[in-house]
Amino acid sequence: MKRENWTIIRDALSHDIRSGRLSSGDQLPTETQLADQFATGRHSVRRALEALAREGRISIEQGRGTFVADTPRLTYQIGKRTRLRRNLIPQGVDVTSQLVSALRIDAPDEIAQALLLNSGARVLESQRITLANDLPVAFGSAYHCAERFPDFAERRGVLGSTTEAYRSFGIEDYVRQHTSIYSRSAKPDEAKTLKQHPDVPVLVVTAIDASPEGTPFSSSRVIWSAARVTFTMEPSNG
Repeated sequence: MKRENWTIIRDALSHDIRSGRLSSGDQLPTETQLADQFATGRHSVRRALEALAREGRISIEQGRGTFVADTPRLTYQIGKRTRLRRNLIPQGVDVTSQLVSALRIDAPDEIAQALLLNSGARVLESQRITLANDLPVAFGSAYHCAERFPDFAERRGVLGSTTEAYRSFGIEDYVRQHTSIYSRSAKPDEAKTLKQHPDVPVLVVTAIDASPEGTPFSSSRVIWSAARVTFTMEPSNG
C-alpha cells in the first residue's frame, strides 16, 4: 500500500529527531522549504507538522517558527515524600523554576478548608513555572498560610528548593497527605504557556503537603503537559 506523503514527512523528521540530527531547540525549515525538500504540497507538510506537534516532538510558535521540542518523557514519582528536584534531576534533566507572582489573598474556600484555616484567612499564593532543559513542563500555584509563611516565595527563590525553604522555617520533614490527578483538554492560554500543540491534553494535579503528624501547610494546583510527564504512584517511597 502506498504511503501518504504526510506520513513520509512525519517519519523522516521523527527519525532525524531521534537520531540527533535535529536537536532540541533547532528550528525546522519553513513549510515552503519542506514542501520543496519532499517534493509535495504544503498541505501534506502542515499535516505532518501537526502530527509531530501533537506527539510533543516539535513546538509551533506563532510568529517565530517551528522548533524541535523532543525531550525525554519524564517520570515523576508520587509517594509519601514527593520532591520535584529529587524526582527529575537523576533523569539527567536540568530543572529550573521561575516565580511568576507572589500575592497575599483571601483564601478561597477550598484552600482554607485544605489548610484548616478560618474562612477569610490570608494566604500567600505563589505562581511558578517549571522547566526541564528550558522547556516548560508545568505551571501552577501553591498556597501557604501568610501568617506562618509570610515570605515563603522569597526564601524559595533564594534557597532554590521548596524543601530548603521549609527547613528555613524549622520544618525538617514533610509528607504528601493527598494527591489527585485528572486529565482534560488544554485551554488556549495553558497550551501557549507550555509551548505545546493545542490538541495535547494536560494533567491537573492538586496536592496537600503536611507535617509527619498530619498538620497541612501547603495546598497546590499544577498543570502538567501530558506529553512530557508520566506519573507513577509509589506510596511506600521515603
